[in-house]
Amino acid sequence: MLPENMWGQLPDRSARGIAAEIRRLVSMGLLSEGTRLPTVRVVAQELGISPTTVSEAWQSLSRAGIVASHGRNGTVVLGIPDPILGPRRYRRVTQGGGQFALDLSSGTPDPSLLPDMQAALLRAATRVERGDGASMTYVDSAVLPELHGVLLRRWPFVPGALTVVDGAMDALDRISAVVVNRGDRVVVEAACFPPLLDLLEQSGADVIGVAGDAEGISPDSLSAALDANPVALFLQPRAQNPTGVSMTPGRAKQLCEILKPSAAVVIEDDHSGDIASAPVVSLGTGMPDRVVHILGFSKSHGPDLRLAAIGGAAAIVHAVATRRMLGPGWSSRLLQGVLADLLTDRAAIASVAKARAAYALRRSVVVDALTTHGIDARADDGINVWIAVERESDALLALAARGIGASPGSPFTVDASQPEHIRITVAGILGTAAEIEPIVAEIAYALRSERTQPWQRPS
Repeated sequence: MLPENMWGQLPDRSARGIAAEIRRLVSMGLLSEGTRLPTVRVVAQELGISPTTVSEAWQSLSRAGIVASHGRNGTVVLGIPDPILGPRRYRRVTQGGGQFALDLSSGTPDPSLLPDMQAALLRAATRVERGDGASMTYVDSAVLPELHGVLLRRWPFVPGALTVVDGAMDALDRISAVVVNRGDRVVVEAACFPPLLDLLEQSGADVIGVAGDAEGISPDSLSAALDANPVALFLQPRAQNPTGVSMTPGRAKQLCEILKPSAAVVIEDDHSGDIASAPVVSLGTGMPDRVVHILGFSKSHGPDLRLAAIGGAAAIVHAVATRRMLGPGWSSRLLQGVLADLLTDRAAIASVAKARAAYALRRSVVVDALTTHGIDARADDGINVWIAVERESDALLALAARGIGASPGSPFTVDASQPEHIRITVAGILGTAAEIEPIVAEIAYALRSERTQPWQRPS
């Protein structure tokens, strides 16, 4: 049964506002599982808005797993997704992994381009044996002193505090737990990292997507989003996943001026780190007390290091570090020693530089070849290529028919009305430029074929 006066004095009658109200009612148990929602036309009449706006809200709720459309039988409440089932968007991105002869869906780095960790591990273990490396006590600093010094020299602004956690997603999780409460509004890039969207949805946040261009987040789009009084802005300052865009210094300055009158804090996830070709640009140079910068090392030095650094606004960083004292306490100082070694060892530095150049070459070859074949693709930096398609499902089927795995684009997007895309990762495309081109031609052929008969393998 629908609650009496369901819409009340709903102040925000946008698609986002309607979706947030339905989410709230479901969370409070006022809309139980199995409840049939009013039709799009009925809601539009009651609220005095366009049916298109209501349809967008229903689509957003459907993508979040809160409602399901049964066609002519209407839209039914499913309830708030069970966290035990895991991250919904992230599952969709990774569910096809390992099934294809050429799997370009993973978003992980090329193992052959990671620096050799054996020597660094040996040196770190030797230091521990001598007693001048990782500590065996519970009271030492959470950050190994030698790594702390290396990180400070690399930071894009002077951080109020700095700590180390178990990877970039751990950083996002812990920072959001400090900054975001249920019902808060947060701003993200319109196409962004699916696990971040999963995380924010499970925290009960109202997510607002902002558009971008070749220089980063659009100033006009951010200005409009700030009217909703968000508590935080999450962004990837370079090699943005999935578009590959890197923020320019000029755009960073513009965004700082727009943000300063607001109360929103900024969380920057520099996930690509040293494999990104663009220089580090941070809003922290203009507003250091409101920015928390995350520097990840999984793409550049190895996912199994499980390390990322957090630095910036002291109150937030200290809150993260203090809360960790009641959990893991600290990230392995032995692995921190390995990372400090890799960040200063000449051979490791050269290896990462080689990887950076290799990824740049692959991006260039892939985008140029796809463009030549009439495919709209973007890969400004990093390891991903964002490809526009007419229908996501048809494109994935067409590629799968040729033994190629790709990621659906919809889990990356906030708004269901955005143009459809797929994402591929160049880390899985190996070889010289001459060897890569036939692979890309095969991808292009499949994507062209999806416009006619996507379910058939071309003869």
